[in-house]
Amino acid sequence: MGTVTIGVSISVPEPHGTLLQQRRAGFGDAAAFGIPTHVTLLPPTEVDASALPAIEAHLAEVAAAGRPFPMRLAGTGTFRPLSPVVYVRVVAGAEECAQLQARIRDEAGPVARELQFPYHPHVTVAHGIAEEAMDRAYEELADYAAQWPCTGFALYEQGADGVWRRLRDFPFGGLTLPTQSATERHPTLN
Repeated sequence: MGTVTIGVSISVPEPHGTLLQQRRAGFGDAAAFGIPTHVTLLPPTEVDASALPAIEAHLAEVAAAGRPFPMRLAGTGTFRPLSPVVYVRVVAGAEECAQLQARIRDEAGPVARELQFPYHPHVTVAHGIAEEAMDRAYEELADYAAQWPCTGFALYEQGADGVWRRLRDFPFGGLTLPTQSATERHPTLN
């Protein structure tokens, strides 16, 4: 059946998601349109495709226990020099994001894993581009602000083309909404 690369994140809703994606592309980040604007809860993780049903069941349990919370973005930050990233800061909702990602990566669950760096919720707006462009992203988005009620998270899969596609939404409080059927994603599951 093979492996797939998955990630779990909170989508930045419209019009904010598209605006930040366009700005990211404008700074010269070639990956901008292959990565929906998001706050990561589980970074790219390679799993056996046969584990997806168990992972989805685990995510449904995490979401069922969750409750909506306010998310607010404001200003910029950077992980430079450790990592070539400029981001928009999560100034409300960061604690809830940290709790969610810990539950998703729980050592007893199907996607237990260590992180390369301590968890820090953020929205990437520039990654791995020229230093001058990173500086521009940091300065031009310094006054950026957005807010919305966070009502759940989503599971994504990275395609062979490098593009991340949403597989399923997990709203807080229980109901799981599929965005693609399992057989559309993985025809071998028929």
